Amino acid sequence: MTANGTASAPRQNGAIDPISFEVIRHKLQAITEEQAITLKRVSGSPVVTEATDFNNGLYLADGSIVTMGPQVIFHTGTMSTVIRNIIKDFGPRDDIHEGDMFILNDPYRGAIHQPDVSIVAPVFHEGRHIAWAGSCAHQLDVGGMGFGSWAYAATDVQQEAMLLTGVKLIDGGRLREDLWQMIMSMTRLPNYLGLDFKGMIAANNVAIQRLSELFQRYGTETVEGVMAAEIDASERRMRERLRAIPDGVFRARDYIDHDGHANRLYEICLAIHKTGEEIVFDLEGSSLQAPGFINCTWSGMKGALFTGLLPILAPDIRWNEGVLRPVTIKAPEGTLCNAKWPAPVSGATVCAVWIVMNVAVAALSRMVSCAPAMIREAQAVTKGQMSVLTLAGKNRDGESYGTLLLDSMAGGGGASIDQDGLDGSGDYDVPRPAIANVEANEAAGPILYLFRSFVPDTAGPGRKRGGAATGLALLPYDVEGLNAMVIGHGVEVPNSVGLYGGMPGACAYHLMRPSDAKVGELVARYHDAQSIMDDKQCRDLGAKPGGFKVGRGDVFAYTFQGGGGYGDPLQRDPALVARDVDDGYVSRRSAAKHYGVVFADGSTSPDVAATEARRLAIRRERLGGRAPSAVAPQHNEALAPDIRIGGDGHFHCACGSDLGPVDRNWKDRSAARDIAPEACGSHVHLHDELSLKEFSCPDCATLLEVEVLRKDEAPLWTMALSR
Repeated sequence: MTANGTASAPRQNGAIDPISFEVIRHKLQAITEEQAITLKRVSGSPVVTEATDFNNGLYLADGSIVTMGPQVIFHTGTMSTVIRNIIKDFGPRDDIHEGDMFILNDPYRGAIHQPDVSIVAPVFHEGRHIAWAGSCAHQLDVGGMGFGSWAYAATDVQQEAMLLTGVKLIDGGRLREDLWQMIMSMTRLPNYLGLDFKGMIAANNVAIQRLSELFQRYGTETVEGVMAAEIDASERRMRERLRAIPDGVFRARDYIDHDGHANRLYEICLAIHKTGEEIVFDLEGSSLQAPGFINCTWSGMKGALFTGLLPILAPDIRWNEGVLRPVTIKAPEGTLCNAKWPAPVSGATVCAVWIVMNVAVAALSRMVSCAPAMIREAQAVTKGQMSVLTLAGKNRDGESYGTLLLDSMAGGGGASIDQDGLDGSGDYDVPRPAIANVEANEAAGPILYLFRSFVPDTAGPGRKRGGAATGLALLPYDVEGLNAMVIGHGVEVPNSVGLYGGMPGACAYHLMRPSDAKVGELVARYHDAQSIMDDKQCRDLGAKPGGFKVGRGDVFAYTFQGGGGYGDPLQRDPALVARDVDDGYVSRRSAAKHYGVVFADGSTSPDVAATEARRLAIRRERLGGRAPSAVAPQHNEALAPDIRIGGDGHFHCACGSDLGPVDRNWKDRSAARDIAPEACGSHVHLHDELSLKEFSCPDCATLLEVEVLRKDEAPLWTMALSR
C-alpha cells in the first residue's frame, strides 16, 4: 500500500510485475470497449447503432494513441490530431481543466470531414493531467447546403457545414447551454445530433471514471508506465518487422471520377520508401486539389495511410502510437490528398481518403510480398469505392425524416495468396463491420426494399477470386416521394485492383428507373440487379448525380464494387470455378472468358479437354498469337507470388523466366498489351481518360498484373528493390 492507501502494483527491479502489467493492459482495452458500448446504447442514429461509423480511444496527455476501438480506423488515427490541436490552442492559455470537454469537426484541424464530430476530454487525477478520452462519430446532418452535409456543389469549405474549430462544450463539468443551442440550431436533425453528442459525452465520462478507478487501485505512475511500455513495445515490434522486409520502393496509384462539378479525373500516387526499420509514405505526383468537395486534408490522408498500414504490417501488434513512430509522411500542400484552405472537403471520406487507403493497401501488399514470412498479409484491394445515399422528406405521419443508408459497405473483399476475398465483406477501414437489416431501415422510415442481394460477376477474377458485391433497389413507400442524394466514385474507375495477375472487381452502378407502376408490379418486376439493369427505361446517374427526387413508384438502385482477385485466373482450380457458378457468384460466360473453364451444355462439371484448349487459347492471345515457350504453373497453391526474387538479384516468373534485375522495372521484359474493360468483367467500366493494360510472362504467358492507367501515362514501376 502507498502512503495514501493506494494499492501499488508489485514491482521487480523497478519494473511492473508481468501479471499486473497484463491486467492493466487488458483493462485499458476494456475501457475502450465500454466506451463503444456506451455510445451505441445512448445514440439513436442508425449510423452509430447499425453501421458502427464511430470510434473511441484513450490517449496520453500529449495526444499519443494508447488504445483504439475496432470500428472505423480512420477516426482514431485522426482524433490524436484533434487532441494535439486542442492542446495547441488551449494549452498556452492554461485552459484545459478537469471536467472540460472539447468539440471539433474542422477538417483543417483534425477531422476527416465535417460530419465526423469528435468530443475529447482531458483525464485528471489528483490535479494532474494524465490522459485524454475521445469519441468520434459520423453525424446524419451538421448543416450546410444540403441534407447530410455532403456539399457536392460547394466551392469552398465555409459553404459546406458548420465548422467547430475546437471549442469547450463542457466547462468544468457544466454543459455550455448557449453553445449547445447554437449547434442544435444549425442541424436539420437536432434530436439525432443531440443523442449522438450525449452518447459521446457519456462514453468519455465512462472512460474517465474507469481510468480514475485504475489510478486509485494501481497508482498513476504504474498506469502511466504500462501505457508508455505498451507504446514502446509496439514500436519495437514494428521496427523488427520492417527490418525483415527488403529495402526498396513500392508504388501504387488510383483514380477518382467526377469532382462534384464535372466528370474530371484525378489521381493519387503513392511511393513507399522502405529503408532499414523505417518507411516513408511519399504522395508526390498526386493531382492538385479539386474545385469540388472530393479533397481531403492532412488529417484525413494520415488516417487513410494508417488504415492501410495497420492490418497489413501490424496484424498481430497492438495498435497504438508505437506502430506509427517509424513512419514519415510527405505530401505537397495544395494537392488532392493534402488540400489547402479553403478547399471544400465534405466528401473526403468517400473520395480522396478512400483512394489514399486503396493505394496504401496496394503498395504495402507489394512490399510485404517480398518478405516470405509476411506473404499472407498481402491482399488485393477490398471494395475500392464508397457510395453514400441520403433520403430526406416527410415520413408516413408527416414528420421530418432523414437518413443515411450504409448498405454500400457490403462490397467485396480483396483476395490474398491463400484465400478468396469475403463476399459482402464490409469496408477495409472497419475491422468489425455491420449494416442495418432491411427490416430496420424499412421500420425507421417510408421506404421499401425490392431486393438486396449478391450480384453475379462482381468478384475480381483470380487464382483466388475477390469477394462478390451486393446491390439493392428501393422506393418511397406510403409517401409521395423523397429527396435523395447519392455521391460516390468508382462508377467509371475499377478501384478494386487485383494483385499479381488478379483482375479488378466490378465497378459500381447508380441507377434510376422512373415509373408510375404500383408497388406490387414493381416487386414482381425487379427481383435482382440484373432485372433492373436490363430495363431499357433505367437511367445511369453516374458517380455523383447529387440531389434528385424519387417520386411515388420511382425505383432507385445501386451496386458496389467487388474485391480484387489474386493471381492469374487461369490457375484457378476448375472445380472451384464450377462451385462459384453453381453458387451464382460467377456466370458461365465469365467462367469461360476469364477463367478459361468451359461447361458442356447442361453439365455442371467442367469439360476437361475444352477447358485446356480454352486456357491455351487465352495464353496465346496474351502473347500476341504466339504459343507459350514454357509451361505455366497450374492451380498454384505455393505460398509465393508469381513474381519472385531469385538468388541472382533478378525478378523471375514462377516458371523461371527472367524478368530482369530487382532494381529495374520488371514490366519492361513482360508481354504487354492493351485490353478492353470487358476483358476483366462485364461490370468493369472506364472513364474516357483511362485504359487497361495487361502484363504477362513472355515465356509461359502467366498473367502478372492488370493495370489501370491514364491513356497518356507510362506503366507504373511498382517495385524496385535495393541491390
